[in-house]
Parts: sequence; C-alpha cells; structure tokens
Amino acid sequence: MSTPSAPTAWLTQEAFDRLSAELEELSGPARVEVVKKIEQARSEGDLKENGGYHAAKEEQGKIEARIRQLTELLRDAHVGETPADDGVVEQGMLVVAKIAGEKTTFLLGSREVAGDTDLDVFSEKSPLGEAIHGHKVGDKLSYTAPNGKDIKVEIVSAKPYTG
Repeated sequence: MSTPSAPTAWLTQEAFDRLSAELEELSGPARVEVVKKIEQARSEGDLKENGGYHAAKEEQGKIEARIRQLTELLRDAHVGETPADDGVVEQGMLVVAKIAGEKTTFLLGSREVAGDTDLDVFSEKSPLGEAIHGHKVGDKLSYTAPNGKDIKVEIVSAKPYTG
C-alpha cells in the first residue's frame, strides 16, 4: 500500500508510452487469446489432467498480475523530463558509485525505465537508493544493508539517464 509521501516512479515519456502499449495489448488481445485457450482446453473434458487448461490458467494469472502491476505503475508514475544534470542523485539518474570500494554503475529508479538493457537498477526505495538520494558527486556516506552490514559509498558521478 503506497503512502502519500512515498516517491512515485519516474518514467521517461518513451518508457511510459512503451508500458502503456504493453498494458493495452495485455488488457485487450492477450486477455481475449488466453480466455479462448481456456475455453478450448475446457471443452476437451476432464480438467484434472488437462495440461493445456492448467497452462492457460497459469498464463492468465501472469497476464492479470502484469496488468495490475502496469496499471498501478502508470497511474502513480511521474512522467517527465530528464532530471537536471546537476550532479545530485535522484530518480532517473545514471549513477557511478564506489560501493564497498568497488565501482558500480546503475540507474536509480524503475526497472521499467531501463527496458531491455542489462543495466543494473536500484529502486529509490531500496536501502542504497534511500541512502544516496539527494547526495552529490563527491559525497561519501554509508548505509546499513539488509544483512546488517555498514557499507561505505562514494558518489563518483550522477548524470541523467537518456536511454
């Protein structure tokens, strides 16, 4: 359950459009197709041992879950311009940081913005994301990881992610 003070996902216009198209496909043609598969399999008789029926029901569950996820994400998303190139870490920034001495590059924000890239993504709600949000290039800080360890972080760079 989201609270009013919880940060919303930041999405580029391209990511918003791509996800909206996916939602439209899932809500329409994909949903109709899986219902047809279920009806076809149901007409074959005994549902206990009907692999096609169970596979179609599982597919339907995945589609419905993704529809709920996308609906919530798009409803609450902040669609906007790329963040300012001011060296301040915020949603939508490609961050280079030394984490426990190891240089790591990642996007701070939503996995959905990165699309099909292999870019690492950390949510602004994650322990690391919460710790670095609002900090500037050159800042050194630490945060407590989920395993209880204190991890040192140095912000090396923060640039707007342009895809």
